[in-house]
Amino acid sequence: MEPGSMENLCVLYRSRDFLVVNKHWDVRIDSKAWRETLTLQKQLRHRFPELADPDTYYGFRFCHQLDFSTSGALCVALNKAAAGSAYRCFKDRRVTKAYLALVRGHVQQSRMTISYAIGKNSTEGRTHTMCIEGTQGTEGRAWRGQGHSHPVGTLDELGQPGHVTGLQWTRPQSWPSHLSELASLSSGCENPKPSLTELVVLEHGLYAGDPVSKVLLQPLTGRTHQLRVHCSARGHPIVGDLTYGQALDQEDQPFRMMLHAFYLRIPTSAECVEACTPDPFVPALDACWSPHTLLQPLDELVQVLRAAPDPDLSEGGPGPCSPCTPLPGPGRPPPPPETEVQRASCLQWLSEWTLEPDN
Repeated sequence: MEPGSMENLCVLYRSRDFLVVNKHWDVRIDSKAWRETLTLQKQLRHRFPELADPDTYYGFRFCHQLDFSTSGALCVALNKAAAGSAYRCFKDRRVTKAYLALVRGHVQQSRMTISYAIGKNSTEGRTHTMCIEGTQGTEGRAWRGQGHSHPVGTLDELGQPGHVTGLQWTRPQSWPSHLSELASLSSGCENPKPSLTELVVLEHGLYAGDPVSKVLLQPLTGRTHQLRVHCSARGHPIVGDLTYGQALDQEDQPFRMMLHAFYLRIPTSAECVEACTPDPFVPALDACWSPHTLLQPLDELVQVLRAAPDPDLSEGGPGPCSPCTPLPGPGRPPPPPETEVQRASCLQWLSEWTLEPDN
């Protein structure tokens, strides 16, 4: 996946009511700042000027959020009724999302459920970050700071040092004060909420000579920065995560954060919005990534995701995986006018559409 530009917006799915695009890394969804010359909103307006809605501030209704640094599948509703329908799916937790990531160290368990409660960090200078309830500082994290040499390894289930290809995780005598904190004491972690993430290890390998694992992450809840916080809490921060990851020398920084929204399914009452992106973490696209051990084929997991049944809809209409609404064209009738119920749902959506990103 090449860096973002105004011209290279990739569309993964399109119907009368929805677009799903493959967002680039280090691109904001929208921004009021004049200095932001490239945003997803500007890419959409450039590519689809006829779809921009003058009744909205940015011209497009984004159904969910992705961090600035995260790439991948992002859904856009093309009218108020579609936005309301998507909103209900997110609210009722009927949306399936899966992410690909490269994380530090070789994760020893092939599959795990991560269940740390996540809250807002109230520590001075760290209020833009999230934290883990009941844990302190950066305890239990592998790191490599300036002027130090601490090989990156793994932690086993008990949090003890583990071995990876001859390297052993070591803890320094004291943690440097400039390291970003993963967590704070309970008193500094505001409103922690239960959070669940499923992790499946796909491959072990090396990134720029350091041991890393390629994993598939499925958030079962939707907390801010959930995947990044959970991976770091397990001792395996995402490669390139400057907030919850390691303190590396500037020349050691990868060109992006290695987190990508890979699969998305939104089972609305009218259509099943489903999109799967190409895998961006392959050696052909990044020569620094060198996998050497395959643990779980990605194609098999995609089949499992696609075959999983959607929860029953509480609202009427066809099933969630019924044929998608076709694109408008000659001989096809225009969409029916919005009902009062749809308008009411959309008003709720418009007041709450900035959903918490879970990555």
